[in-house]
Amino acid sequence: GGRKMKNQSGSRSDKVFDAVLLVVLTLILLITLYPVYFVLISSFSDPVAVAGGDVTFWPVGFTLEGYQTVLKDSAIVRGFFNSVVYTVVGVLVNLFLTLPTAYALSRRDFPARKPILIFYMITMFVSGGMMPTYLVVQQTGLLDTMWALILPGAVNVYNLLTTRAFFRAGIPKELLEAARIDGCNNTRFFLQVALPLSGALVAIMVLYYGVAHWNSYFNALLYISDQNKWPLQMQLRSVLLQNSWNAAATGFTPEQLAERQRLEALAEMMKYSLIVLSCLPMMIAYPFVQKHLVKGVMLGAIKG
Repeated sequence: GGRKMKNQSGSRSDKVFDAVLLVVLTLILLITLYPVYFVLISSFSDPVAVAGGDVTFWPVGFTLEGYQTVLKDSAIVRGFFNSVVYTVVGVLVNLFLTLPTAYALSRRDFPARKPILIFYMITMFVSGGMMPTYLVVQQTGLLDTMWALILPGAVNVYNLLTTRAFFRAGIPKELLEAARIDGCNNTRFFLQVALPLSGALVAIMVLYYGVAHWNSYFNALLYISDQNKWPLQMQLRSVLLQNSWNAAATGFTPEQLAERQRLEALAEMMKYSLIVLSCLPMMIAYPFVQKHLVKGVMLGAIKG
C-alpha cells in the first residue's frame, strides 16, 4: 500500500512538473515568435497604422505596398540575386573542402591526422584578427570579388569536427575492410560508400553553411565597396540604417508635411517587408532538412 501511495505521489509530482514545464516553454515560444510575427503582420499593414502603434496582433489596413516598392528597387533585386549566387557557390566550396578533409581525419590509418587536427583546432581559438585578414584579402586580389566572401571562411572547424565524428561513428571499419578486399581504393570508397551513407550529415552541413552565408554581411562590409556586388543583407543594413526612404523634406505646408510623414511611414513598412523577404529562403529551405537535423547532430556528437 505504501509503495502504491509513493508511486501515485511520484506520478502526481511528475504531472505538475510537466504542466509547469509546458507553461514555461509555451511562454518562451510566444516571446520568441512574437517579434517575428510582428514583423510579418507589419509588412502587410497600412504604414501609418504601423507608425502609429496600432498594429499589435492582426494586420491593420491590409496592403502589399511595401513589397511592391521593395521589389521595384533594382538594388534590392540585385542584392537578392547576389546573395543566392554567393550562398550556392559558397556552400559548394564548403562541402568540397570540409567533407574530404573530415573523412581523411576520421581514418585511424591516416598517420598525419593528429598534427593536422591540432593545426585546425588552433585556428578555432587563435586568429590573425581583422586587419591582418583584410591585408591578406587585399594582397591576394580578392577585394571587391565574390571570393572575398567565400574563401576566408571556406572551412568552419566546428563543422569539420562534427563531420569527422559523424564519419568515425557512422562508417563501420568492417565496411572499409570488405571494400578493400574487393579492390576499392580510398577515393572510390569515400565517393561511393561513405558519402551515400551520410545523407543526414550533408543536409546538416548545407543548412549550417547556407544559413551562415545567407545571413553574413560583415565580410561584405569589409571587403566589398562596389554596391552592385552587395549581398541582400548589406542592402537590408543600408535600408535599416537610413532614417527614411527617399523622404527628403520638400517644404512645410500641411500637404507636403503629410506627404513626408506618409513616405517615412512607408519607409518603415519597407524595412519590415525587406526583413521578411530576406528571411524567406531560409524558412523555405529549413523544412526540407529538418528531418535530418536531430539525427545529424546526434551522430556528430558521438565521441570517436
